[in-house]
Amino acid sequence: MDPESRNLANFLAAALIRANGYAARREIGQILKSYAGDAKRLEAFGFKVYSQNDEDGILQEIFRRVGISKGVFCEIGVENGLECNSLFLLHKGWTGSWIEANPQQLPFINEKFRGIIGKRLNVISDVATAENINDLLARVNGEVDFLSIDIDGNDVYLFDRLSTAPKVICIEYNSKFPGDLSKQQKYDPRRSWAGTDYVGSSLKAIAEVGEKKGYRLVGTNISGVNAFFVRNDLAGDLFTQNSSSEYLYNPPRYWLTFDHFRNIGHPADFGPYVDLE
Repeated sequence: MDPESRNLANFLAAALIRANGYAARREIGQILKSYAGDAKRLEAFGFKVYSQNDEDGILQEIFRRVGISKGVFCEIGVENGLECNSLFLLHKGWTGSWIEANPQQLPFINEKFRGIIGKRLNVISDVATAENINDLLARVNGEVDFLSIDIDGNDVYLFDRLSTAPKVICIEYNSKFPGDLSKQQKYDPRRSWAGTDYVGSSLKAIAEVGEKKGYRLVGTNISGVNAFFVRNDLAGDLFTQNSSSEYLYNPPRYWLTFDHFRNIGHPADFGPYVDLE
């Protein structure tokens, strides 16, 4: 390709990315309008700092409502740590642990976050299963206030086996299945995601486990990726009156991630900060 054609191709590609972003913003606006009748819904509070989608903003609003300014987190499944649900919390004064199953991610994590590992952040290299989840959480320094589970398959089984009770839980659901259908994978501790839609459990299946364990489903994000649960003793009347999976379900809108949330500003990074040592 000659230089002039290459420049034109680059220009058109950039223009398409911008157009996709604008289209995604318009779609988000229309979705939020449809939920405006219930002021206690969480979708409108979403924004991204380091989360994959808009989870950072939704979690901030949940913590505001239940009166948690900072605490202890544990996130299971962080990949390289630069796109997860707890890195923003570190900036806000939280401490906690990451549990990551892929050992190939560890060198990057140890190098990138070396200034806070062992101080503000603990990193555990292990595969989280229903059999060892409580042993892993026992290695977290302090009582866990917020637990995030994103392991692309056995998430609901980890939730079901918890012997502790974090105040807030974020867990990925498979929005392929509508909110009125309870569906979950057969448990296999050796399973890893193959990149297909055979991944995780339906929102209703996870909500049923949450109800059994004393948690209330309080919302999902508009891209249909994560569900948020608050312990019953903290939820009160702070969230939507209707907490059913049918009401709070969001369908799969993964294009919003790629066309809007993912392409805001420059790629994520983490470096030395004066308040994080």
